[in-house]
Amino acid sequence: MSNLTRFNPFNELRDPFGDDFFKGFAMRPMLRMMEGEPQMRLDVTEDDKNFFVKAEIPGVAKEDIKVCLAGNQVSLSAEVKKEKEEKEGARVIRSERYYGSVARSFTLDDSVDSSAALAKYENGVLQLTLPKKPNGQSQLLKIS
Repeated sequence: MSNLTRFNPFNELRDPFGDDFFKGFAMRPMLRMMEGEPQMRLDVTEDDKNFFVKAEIPGVAKEDIKVCLAGNQVSLSAEVKKEKEEKEGARVIRSERYYGSVARSFTLDDSVDSSAALAKYENGVLQLTLPKKPNGQSQLLKIS
């Protein structure tokens, strides 16, 4: 209960250029204005035998996605090509293009059996099933 503070609704009128006034003037507002900024969101889960990865990569052809497995290191990359054109009659009013790449890499707790790994891409979601290597079991060492 010692963290209670009193709210003063007129505090901003007294000091309009407080700490929050210049907070967003760096890069964040510029990034918000960029439409279609490429991102790759990941969900990684596991059970006793497999790791499961879901990566959201909307608007990318499956031929432009690369998955690299090296031991317990997983690397995902994709080439993003977005084109948007607005026409009014025969004139082009606005044309926007974005070409670039997105990439994510992460390390898993156990090594992955890359020969039995499965990948499926559907509706903008890449799903990976990565079996754990049986001899790659982690063990706890006793400290002496």
